[in-house]
Amino acid sequence: MHATAITLDHAGGAAPATGHAAVAPAVEPRRPRLTATEQQAAARRAQRRAWLAQALAPLLGLGLLVLLWQLLAQTGGQLPTPARTWEAALALFADPFHYGGPNDQGIGWNVLASLERVALGLGLAALVGIPAGFVIGRFLFVHRMAGPVIGLLKPVSPLAWLPIGLLAFGASHPAAIWTIFVCSLWPMVINTAVGVRQVPQDYLNVARVLSLSEWTVLTRILLPAALPYILTGVRLSVGMAWLVIVAAEMLTGGVGIGFWVWDEWNNLNVAHIIVAIFVIGAVGLLLESALMLLARRFDYR
Repeated sequence: MHATAITLDHAGGAAPATGHAAVAPAVEPRRPRLTATEQQAAARRAQRRAWLAQALAPLLGLGLLVLLWQLLAQTGGQLPTPARTWEAALALFADPFHYGGPNDQGIGWNVLASLERVALGLGLAALVGIPAGFVIGRFLFVHRMAGPVIGLLKPVSPLAWLPIGLLAFGASHPAAIWTIFVCSLWPMVINTAVGVRQVPQDYLNVARVLSLSEWTVLTRILLPAALPYILTGVRLSVGMAWLVIVAAEMLTGGVGIGFWVWDEWNNLNVAHIIVAIFVIGAVGLLLESALMLLARRFDYR
């Protein structure tokens, strides 16, 4: 007859052993509870670390860009160094709005001239594209009819429309505006139509039951629901227009940042061309950021 080993349990009673050594459960050390002041200090430290990481990443990216630029400039050729370009930028922005004649204007006037053309082209595109998008999205027959036309014309390069503008208007300034209008039209039409098509059918059925007028349906149902899509189309159109205007002005001449870049190339002033590249990028970034803030403000989804 085998004897059963008896061990004491935690309560002091007897318990049979299983034959294996009893393993005591691991007890995690209790962490001291932080006071409210310590919690606030820890939260501030975490916030400072997050802010530092957010600010440090862009600085590192720009630093790597400048380092690569410096290395490429030292390999030879006519690419100016970052220091030389910085000196050229300081000279340009010392008087950005000087005027010495039609062919001698500061970089500020050229940027404003390009922005004026972009604003006019975008305004015309909004006046035509947004109402057209509502009609295309609202009525299925119009949607099917406009589909092949948009599919055919949308892939055409915007600069291909520039000769048509020159032929129709006979001047470079309206031709450039026409080119901006065409390239800005499609994102507004398509995004507006998509936004209208995304409106739940139940909303429209309720409006039909209540015998609401088409104007009430447009202003109270379709427009609020489609507004985020409309703003997305505007944002895409602005980016496209700012890209196209530089190339269009290189071809048409006159006053504008694109023509200014081409004129500096004819003068073999590469430092000024690089400055113009950064100016074009900065203006495009500001426009994009402003429209993204506006889109988030009116996003009700």
